Amino acid sequence: MNVEMEALLRNQTWNVVDLPANRKPIGCKWVYKIKYKANGEIERYKARLVAKGYNQREGLDFGETFSPVVKMVTVRCILSLAVQNGWMLYQLDVNNAFLYGSITEDVYMTLPEGYYSKNDNKVCKLVKSLYGLKQAPRKWNEKLTNVLCDVGFV
Repeated sequence: MNVEMEALLRNQTWNVVDLPANRKPIGCKWVYKIKYKANGEIERYKARLVAKGYNQREGLDFGETFSPVVKMVTVRCILSLAVQNGWMLYQLDVNNAFLYGSITEDVYMTLPEGYYSKNDNKVCKLVKSLYGLKQAPRKWNEKLTNVLCDVGFV
């Protein structure tokens, strides 16, 4: 949980603010997972803070949610081309990928449990996307597309 919170704070995912009178914050929850090695031994314990996006209201907390999705037939086609042409293939895994997308909507979330006082009347005003938000996949795709275009991809 501490590693996840450090990543969220380092990435400046939110600002702690007073909740505007006419708004209701969405909740958040901790999701835990045990990662295992191939031999069955425990590799590590993982915790992720997830927004309760199912409480978001369209037009208020989010707008467009569409994000392109690659089809497996396309992946197989690219792999076939790479093999036929002797191309090198590289794989990339982005840690906390959804945290890199910036959001433009005003989304307010309750403070993460265990890290703030329960008596605190503040909320998190999200600046960056968070897992669980309806717009998270779209915002990550926008960020990735912009970065790839900035470095010369077409």
